[in-house]
Amino acid sequence: MTFPIDRRRVAVSGEQMAYADVGEGRPVVLLHGFPTSADLWRREIWLLAQRMRVIAPDLIGYGESEKRDGVDLSEPAQAAYVRELLAQLGIEEAAVVGHDIGGAVALMLALDRGLRVSALVLVDAACFDAWPTESVQMIQGVAPEQETPRVVEDIVRAAFILGVTHQHLLHEEDVAAYLRPWLEDPGAFFRAARALTGKGLAGRELELGDLDLPVLIMWGEADPFLPAALAERLGEAIPGSTVALLPGCSHYLTEDAPQTVGPLIHEYLRSRYLGESHGHPTDGPVRVFLERPPDHLA
Repeated sequence: MTFPIDRRRVAVSGEQMAYADVGEGRPVVLLHGFPTSADLWRREIWLLAQRMRVIAPDLIGYGESEKRDGVDLSEPAQAAYVRELLAQLGIEEAAVVGHDIGGAVALMLALDRGLRVSALVLVDAACFDAWPTESVQMIQGVAPEQETPRVVEDIVRAAFILGVTHQHLLHEEDVAAYLRPWLEDPGAFFRAARALTGKGLAGRELELGDLDLPVLIMWGEADPFLPAALAERLGEAIPGSTVALLPGCSHYLTEDAPQTVGPLIHEYLRSRYLGESHGHPTDGPVRVFLERPPDHLA
């Protein structure tokens, strides 16, 4: 099911970055990976916005953000673009949630200067030197004459077939939303893939041990791209982190287990980031919107 995400735009390093900005309160940043967009978080944006200000950008070169040729789309560059976006929004401290390459960017934001990261949620995250994955390396080797809309569509659909175990939960309209920006500019898809270098975290495992913040690591046990063993390795590297492996799930956890992933992220951040108790107001139950945003947030 597709949920409305109204994007705003701001120039970062001369490139137009599209982003959602929903809700009020302490900020949480949601970062997608390859080859998705902020639509990956279309459910979680509205859920988290009930307690927090949610910032969900399309990384430069992805989604509705600018896709000019010749722009640095490497992982460290994406971290710099996100820091610049947040600085323009006046955000100096935030929780960060990242999937896939967005997880690598989230880790860089926590390790490097420029943003005070107070909580991390890593979902099937690119980490250590475990990427680019074999499938991305194959995309990087595609010949120029094969950079066509048909090839892009075949690759993206194959990624979701492998990366989502519960296919009945991923609707055609959702796949179409992921595909649309790439089909409009097939070359952008391959530029984004070739920009993934694995740089930014390689050789920094010891630094992860110095992270002093709440960290939740969520992973699909059947992830074919970034194996679940990486979740355990991350858990061992980051003191005090919590590892949650979801059985029967693959790489795109927000598509594979939407009724589980969103509430888990929400409850973890409510407790460990906001420091709120699990108590309910005395005037009735709390409504949790999982499928439709409330009017005052839309």
